[in-house]
Amino acid sequence: MSQKGLSGSNPMNTGDKDSRTVPPGEGAVLDTELLSSIATQMMTTSRVNLAGKSLPIRRTSTQHLRTVGFTLGGREYQAIEQNPGKPSRWGQLARSGHHVVQFKDAETNRFVAVAVDGKMTLYPR
Repeated sequence: MSQKGLSGSNPMNTGDKDSRTVPPGEGAVLDTELLSSIATQMMTTSRVNLAGKSLPIRRTSTQHLRTVGFTLGGREYQAIEQNPGKPSRWGQLARSGHHVVQFKDAETNRFVAVAVDGKMTLYPR
Protein backbone atom coordinates (compact mmCIF):
# COMPACT_ATOMS: atom_id res chain seq x y z
CA MET A 1 0.00 0.00 0.00
CA SER A 2 1.20 3.48 -0.81
CA GLN A 3 2.72 5.56 1.96
CA LYS A 4 1.80 8.89 0.34
CA GLY A 5 0.66 11.50 2.80
CA LEU A 6 2.29 9.90 5.86
CA SER A 7 5.07 12.43 6.23
CA GLY A 8 5.22 16.18 6.17
CA SER A 9 2.65 18.65 7.42
CA ASN A 10 -0.24 17.39 5.29
CA PRO A 11 -1.28 13.87 6.38
CA MET A 12 -3.27 13.25 3.22
CA ASN A 13 -2.69 13.22 -0.51
CA THR A 14 -5.99 14.53 -1.87
CA GLY A 15 -4.83 15.56 -5.33
CA ASP A 16 -5.84 18.88 -6.79
CA LYS A 17 -9.63 18.45 -6.60
CA ASP A 18 -11.11 20.94 -4.17
CA SER A 19 -14.84 21.00 -4.83
CA ARG A 20 -17.56 21.17 -2.23
CA THR A 21 -19.68 18.40 -3.71
CA VAL A 22 -18.58 15.29 -5.54
CA PRO A 23 -20.74 12.55 -7.02
CA PRO A 24 -20.23 9.22 -5.17
CA GLY A 25 -22.29 7.30 -7.71
CA GLU A 26 -25.81 6.68 -8.91
CA GLY A 27 -26.83 10.33 -8.93
CA ALA A 28 -26.21 11.08 -5.24
CA VAL A 29 -23.94 13.98 -4.29
CA LEU A 30 -21.81 14.14 -1.15
CA ASP A 31 -21.28 17.45 0.61
CA THR A 32 -17.67 17.26 1.77
CA GLU A 33 -18.04 20.20 4.18
CA LEU A 34 -20.96 18.45 5.87
CA LEU A 35 -19.07 15.13 6.06
CA SER A 36 -16.09 16.95 7.55
CA SER A 37 -18.37 18.48 10.18
CA ILE A 38 -19.83 15.05 11.01
CA ALA A 39 -16.33 13.57 11.38
CA THR A 40 -15.18 16.41 13.65
CA GLN A 41 -18.29 16.22 15.83
CA MET A 42 -18.04 12.44 15.98
CA MET A 43 -14.49 12.54 17.32
CA THR A 44 -15.02 15.39 19.81
CA THR A 45 -18.57 15.10 21.19
CA SER A 46 -21.10 12.45 22.23
CA ARG A 47 -23.71 13.46 19.64
CA VAL A 48 -23.70 14.69 16.03
CA ASN A 49 -25.99 17.58 15.06
CA LEU A 50 -27.17 17.21 11.47
CA ALA A 51 -29.94 19.31 9.90
CA GLY A 52 -31.50 20.09 13.27
CA LYS A 53 -31.35 16.47 14.45
CA SER A 54 -29.15 15.25 17.27
CA LEU A 55 -27.79 11.81 16.40
CA PRO A 56 -26.22 9.61 19.10
CA ILE A 57 -22.69 8.35 18.60
CA ARG A 58 -22.54 4.66 19.34
CA ARG A 59 -19.64 2.26 19.87
CA THR A 60 -19.04 -0.94 17.92
CA SER A 61 -19.34 -4.09 20.01
CA THR A 62 -15.88 -5.58 19.49
CA GLN A 63 -13.43 -2.74 18.88
CA HIS A 64 -15.46 -0.01 20.66
CA LEU A 65 -14.96 2.35 17.71
CA ARG A 66 -17.21 5.40 17.38
CA THR A 67 -19.94 5.15 14.75
CA VAL A 68 -22.99 7.14 13.68
CA GLY A 69 -25.61 6.49 11.00
CA PHE A 70 -27.19 9.33 9.03
CA THR A 71 -29.16 10.10 5.88
CA LEU A 72 -27.80 12.44 3.23
CA GLY A 73 -29.51 13.08 -0.09
CA GLY A 74 -31.95 10.25 0.55
CA ARG A 75 -29.18 7.68 1.08
CA GLU A 76 -28.10 6.02 4.31
CA TYR A 77 -24.47 6.40 5.36
CA GLN A 78 -22.39 5.20 8.28
CA ALA A 79 -19.45 7.16 9.69
CA ILE A 80 -16.98 4.85 11.43
CA GLU A 81 -13.87 5.71 13.43
CA GLN A 82 -10.78 4.12 11.84
CA ASN A 83 -9.44 1.06 13.64
CA PRO A 84 -5.86 2.02 14.57
CA GLY A 85 -4.88 -1.65 14.59
CA LYS A 86 -5.30 -1.98 10.82
CA PRO A 87 -2.10 -2.01 8.74
CA SER A 88 -3.47 0.45 6.13
CA ARG A 89 -2.22 4.00 5.77
CA TRP A 90 -5.43 5.15 7.48
CA GLY A 91 -4.71 2.83 10.42
CA GLN A 92 -1.18 4.18 10.59
CA LEU A 93 -2.49 7.76 10.70
CA ALA A 94 -4.96 6.79 13.47
CA ARG A 95 -2.13 5.17 15.47
CA SER A 96 -0.06 8.34 15.16
CA GLY A 97 -2.82 10.42 16.76
CA HIS A 98 -4.83 11.69 13.78
CA HIS A 99 -8.64 11.57 13.89
CA VAL A 100 -9.59 9.28 11.00
CA VAL A 101 -13.23 8.63 10.07
CA GLN A 102 -14.37 6.41 7.20
CA PHE A 103 -17.74 6.99 5.47
CA LYS A 104 -19.65 4.03 4.09
CA ASP A 105 -22.73 3.94 1.85
CA ALA A 106 -25.04 1.57 3.77
CA GLU A 107 -26.90 0.46 0.63
CA THR A 108 -23.85 -0.58 -1.39
CA ASN A 109 -21.67 -1.36 1.66
CA ARG A 110 -18.81 0.55 -0.02
CA PHE A 111 -16.57 3.16 1.55
CA VAL A 112 -17.08 6.48 -0.24
CA ALA A 113 -14.86 8.91 1.68
CA VAL A 114 -12.44 9.35 4.56
CA ALA A 115 -11.74 12.33 6.83
CA VAL A 116 -8.38 12.88 8.52
CA ASP A 117 -8.51 15.66 11.10
CA GLY A 118 -11.55 17.04 9.23
CA LYS A 119 -9.90 17.09 5.78
CA MET A 120 -11.86 15.02 3.27
CA THR A 121 -10.74 12.56 0.63
CA LEU A 122 -13.38 10.99 -1.63
CA TYR A 123 -12.73 7.52 -2.99
CA PRO A 124 -12.95 7.01 -6.75
CA ARG A 125 -16.04 5.29 -8.07
